[in-house]
Amino acid sequence: MHRDMSAHLSLDVTSPATLAFELAVSTQVAARESLRITLDGTPIEAKEVPDHHGTRLHVVRAEVGRLVLDYSASIDGRAVPVTSDEADLLRYLRPSRYCESDTLGPTAYAEFAGLHGFDLLAAVSSWVGSRLSYVPGSSLPTDGAVQTLLARKGVCRDYAHLVITLLRALDVPARLVSVYAPGLSPMDFHAVAEANLDGQWYVVDATTLAPRSTLVRIATGRDASDTAFLNVHHGYANLTELEVTAVADVLPNDDVRDLVTIG
Repeated sequence: MHRDMSAHLSLDVTSPATLAFELAVSTQVAARESLRITLDGTPIEAKEVPDHHGTRLHVVRAEVGRLVLDYSASIDGRAVPVTSDEADLLRYLRPSRYCESDTLGPTAYAEFAGLHGFDLLAAVSSWVGSRLSYVPGSSLPTDGAVQTLLARKGVCRDYAHLVITLLRALDVPARLVSVYAPGLSPMDFHAVAEANLDGQWYVVDATTLAPRSTLVRIATGRDASDTAFLNVHHGYANLTELEVTAVADVLPNDDVRDLVTIG
């Protein structure tokens, strides 16, 4: 499988700021890529900072002006499946900012008692997908799984947060992955859940908006607080343009009954 992806961002930096971007593909993926960042047309350097599971942050200290970032990557083949150590598995069982598994524990036990393994993943994915409506702009960046369940609507990160929360409440390690998603419509950065069964991480995407086998890993973490494509620190910047592309030479059918890894 051949996949091409790109991201174009433009920001107005209104006060000197530190910008941390998470939009380059994970180091677990063998990619040919380019990254160019300019401030008022002048190239500036980004410092690459490694994070968990091959996540790469590109950190820029920008003065006031118009900052433009262009990133592209091409990939042939698939990545090696991700493994985790015991500390990872424990980390992804705990409640986190957007995944309040302690609060939704009674809900999880009431709905999914007696289910295990693949049957549990399929049931949680179906339950979340049938109870939420995908409505762009319907949620706030501060909404967690509890608010999403109450509102019964959201976008991909909200679906993923609710899936992760329910699985953690049932003692299944689960985490959030930001991805490039060929076949996604409308095109954007995408967020999915990963759940660990018998030492292997499998994709759970209750939105069913893109074939899981085409996904390309960007960032991996507890929830969206670890995987946002942009964080602004020590200053102010407004995002004025965002364009994402992701295409694959093959868009396979995605059978929800299959166990799929991100590659």
